[in-house]
Amino acid sequence: MKILFASPEAVPYAKTGGLADVSGALPRALAQMGHEVRLLLPKYRAIDEKRFPAVRTGMVLKVPISQKVIPCEVYALDPSPRLRVLLLRQDSYYDREQLYGTPSGDFEDNAERFIFFSRAVVEAALELNPDILHCNDWQTGLIPVYLKTLYRWSPALARAASVFTIHNIGYQGLFWHYDMHLTNLGWDLFTPRALEYYGKLNLLKGGIVFSDAVTTVSRKYMEEVQTPEYGAGLDGVLRDRKADLYGILNGVDYEEWSPAKDRFIKEKYDSSDLSGKKACKADLQQEFYLKVDPQIPLIGMISRLTDQKGFDILAPIIEPLLDLGVQFILLGTGEEEYHLLFQKIGQKYPHRAGIRIAFDNTLAHKIEAGADMFLMPSLYEPCGLNQIYSLKYGTVPVVRATGGLDDTIQDYNPLSGEGTGFKFKEYSSSSLLEAVKRALQVYPNRTAWEKLMIRGMAEDFSWAHSAGEYIRVYEKTLAKKRTAKTEP
Repeated sequence: MKILFASPEAVPYAKTGGLADVSGALPRALAQMGHEVRLLLPKYRAIDEKRFPAVRTGMVLKVPISQKVIPCEVYALDPSPRLRVLLLRQDSYYDREQLYGTPSGDFEDNAERFIFFSRAVVEAALELNPDILHCNDWQTGLIPVYLKTLYRWSPALARAASVFTIHNIGYQGLFWHYDMHLTNLGWDLFTPRALEYYGKLNLLKGGIVFSDAVTTVSRKYMEEVQTPEYGAGLDGVLRDRKADLYGILNGVDYEEWSPAKDRFIKEKYDSSDLSGKKACKADLQQEFYLKVDPQIPLIGMISRLTDQKGFDILAPIIEPLLDLGVQFILLGTGEEEYHLLFQKIGQKYPHRAGIRIAFDNTLAHKIEAGADMFLMPSLYEPCGLNQIYSLKYGTVPVVRATGGLDDTIQDYNPLSGEGTGFKFKEYSSSSLLEAVKRALQVYPNRTAWEKLMIRGMAEDFSWAHSAGEYIRVYEKTLAKKRTAKTEP
């Protein structure tokens, strides 16, 4: 199968968030399964030309934007067999320090930048003849729209199907209606059934309405986004697409996140010998100037400090939590009010709370390896990766039952001994504290706790499994489209 995978970011080239991790790993996994994959990205200034010396392909696309036709030069990298990365160069849009904006706000021309990207991808597809165009988030939302409208009669794309993945429905690409003219689409598409959303242009909505299939990054999140509580105003649109809506969990890269291979941690370990985890815990306690004691339960957290990540229910109970006799380590950045609050907690409880307002990849690995428990009390979580990393490191997750957290963690049952972590449903401080207390009741029983750790370490959320699910969606979508075309 020939797959064209369009994303605004992908590791190791350009990254602002989790979308880049998916867009780096999934195309690679698809290629390893024998498919021909083309990953298309904007050629940002942020892409290191020394590490990734892309070469000119000789392909220059002519991309219509409003009344203009803007050239787009295509560069290529070949990182692995059957995977080619194509970088779309137009310096007026992408030769900037950041991907989407500055600390003071988004770039004012983001609508034009990603309308251009979507149209350029479709122009490239005319040359590449893919079977599937896999689009990701609002920045690629117009690709399915173009395929069903301006390029509907193109012989090169007649048999191609589009799949659109929502990584976080909170980011929709909402712009003023006057940006509609940049798309070259008719104003008859600026309606509530198409691209219009309360008087604005909604690019994510375009991807949802016009694609042949829609996916989310977990099964539970697929169910949640069809409700008013989690649908961010698009729940009705998603309910309309229910027949073509799929939830596929993100995978994780176990080459990078495995205690048996981790180059950042004090001592490697696996489920057959957990002694290395004790060394990692002592190392982590020393790193944060906490009392080095293997008996004290150590709770880790790596997160953006925002309400979405549960900080509004964690903040009121952080001191009662510490009074339970635990140590608490936090790594991350976010909202200023939480920076100040947790820095004060660190100063008030210097031997019980280690607070680092920063992001540090080495420390992230050390926390996953050294903590006994990992806290994720999110309001919503489309997929989540840290709870999956935690399972592999024998660090027991304590999570809210939402999105991918609910899909990946099985609640511990003290009677049967089954489960891989501790979950709570109600979004409240008391429910969060109760879940931690449940974990602390089991922790002193070393036999039960080690069984819980080992059960989590045996879980498999590799990309090979997720990629197989995407292939099934691609095949089903292609078959459905081609059947529809042959019907009288």
